Amino acid sequence: MLLLAGYILLGAAAGLTAGIFGLGGGIIIVPALIFTFSYLNFPPDVLTHLAVGTSLSTILFTSLSAIYVHHQRLAIDWPLAAKLSAGMLFGGLIGAYFAEFMSGALLQRIFAFYAVSVALQMWFSWSPKGVLKLPLQLGCAALGTVIGIISGLFGIAGGSLVVPVLTLYRVQITRAIATSAVTGFPIALSGSIGYLLMGLNNPDLPENSLGYIYWPATLGIIISSTVFAKFGAKLAHRLPPDKLKKLFSLVLLAVAAKLFL
Repeated sequence: MLLLAGYILLGAAAGLTAGIFGLGGGIIIVPALIFTFSYLNFPPDVLTHLAVGTSLSTILFTSLSAIYVHHQRLAIDWPLAAKLSAGMLFGGLIGAYFAEFMSGALLQRIFAFYAVSVALQMWFSWSPKGVLKLPLQLGCAALGTVIGIISGLFGIAGGSLVVPVLTLYRVQITRAIATSAVTGFPIALSGSIGYLLMGLNNPDLPENSLGYIYWPATLGIIISSTVFAKFGAKLAHRLPPDKLKKLFSLVLLAVAAKLFL
């Protein structure tokens, strides 16, 4: 019962992060689950994969709430989302497949480098200028595949990748954020399926796991993350964004250092 309460708190933190900063909750969920699963003495060979797969399974549910909110505001570029999603479905599966051949320690260090890049982007407020023209159907699918592979490896919704990329391709920022909310669903869907299948016959998995998805954590996180994502979005309009970003970037750097070491 105490662990379930912890997962619910983690979902609340992930939801607030997603709402305030426009990031997918995976950037918080994955390292928090790695630390939690280490505390629970889950086998080191599977705990990182379990954290990533579980993170993707939570995004599968919480992304639907974000899609609904953005759709209500007519902010989503549905044709563009469809073009990207075709590649992301494929890329998420490939990312899960690649992860199966990596050790837990290597996967943690790759995630740590990713967290550092996000932290630096937030600290310096880097944002690409729109200089490129959006590619056609095949080009968008290829772009989506690459983003899907990276997101599938890290257990994230891909917002921290999709938004800068779309901005580079001259997509207006609010439209880019809304469209990235849609693309989080196919990444989470294919990634979850991939991690489930890749871990299905692993004898080292703890009880209550289905493949690399730990259901008690999934349920606890989705209970609270959707509600707190909406609350975080409201807070984003009241709190000083620059100071919040710098504070969160320091947290990410600390998490990355812990994972790397």
